[in-house]
Amino acid sequence: MKPPGETAAELAPRVLGAPRRGRRRLVALAGQPASGKTTLAESLAAKLCEEGCNARVVPMDGFHLHNQILLDRDILNRKGAPHTFDAAGFVHLISRLHDEEEVFYPLFDRSRDISVACAGRVGPECDTVVIEGNYLLYDAPVWRDLSAHWDMSVRLDISLKTLEERLVQRWLDHGLSAEQAAERAAGNDLANARSVAENALPADIVLTG
Repeated sequence: MKPPGETAAELAPRVLGAPRRGRRRLVALAGQPASGKTTLAESLAAKLCEEGCNARVVPMDGFHLHNQILLDRDILNRKGAPHTFDAAGFVHLISRLHDEEEVFYPLFDRSRDISVACAGRVGPECDTVVIEGNYLLYDAPVWRDLSAHWDMSVRLDISLKTLEERLVQRWLDHGLSAEQAAERAAGNDLANARSVAENALPADIVLTG
């Protein structure tokens, strides 16, 4: 895959040419964990702003369930899997982004490992929203309802080998030992990555790497 800035420059004209269902254009940027979604989403929004289109990134990660709920359900070790998110709440947010003048949304604070309510805002000046997340094109109950909202969809399709290297490095950067990092990546992240790949809905654009 090309560098994010170069990819964003190629995507921007296609985004700007995409018809919209409401006052705002909604662009989905989906992909496996560590596929580069966040970096590309930020680059794309910045490029759109350069082109005179007010754009904002809205991440899916703010809809993580709280750790205590995951503990109560004995699924904290699967955090990041589809069933550890408030999928219905996320679909409701997306449905509001089309036409509501002002929409607040939660953001995920990685340093504290919690979601912060109403920490993000999409205002009336926003023309295009780039939504990024693992399960935006996921063929499963509730999640598949999202597809009806996208004015344009992009999926990053990265090899599992590359993802594994990135995921291990991510956990090393968080202070885990090499053994712990490899275990964490294999035990949860790669399982989620395989699930995303195996249950992917069609996208307007697929970027491979």
